[in-house]
Amino acid sequence: MLYHTKTINCPHCGHHQSIDIDASAGDQEYYDDCRICCNPMHIRLHLDEYQKKIELFVDSDNEQLY
Repeated sequence: MLYHTKTINCPHCGHHQSIDIDASAGDQEYYDDCRICCNPMHIRLHLDEYQKKIELFVDSDNEQLY
């Protein structure tokens, strides 16, 4: 099983917080609220089986396209 705890920074307020990662289901994409500022964080998890590593991307998901 691929359960990990990772410390991330909120893309809105910069606060450090720990999240639990369950990589047993492969690639995932979900939203979680910051525990301090309550803004949504867009979290993407990519399981690279070839290199045997987990890639975690955290952003505010408020980028605008022109």
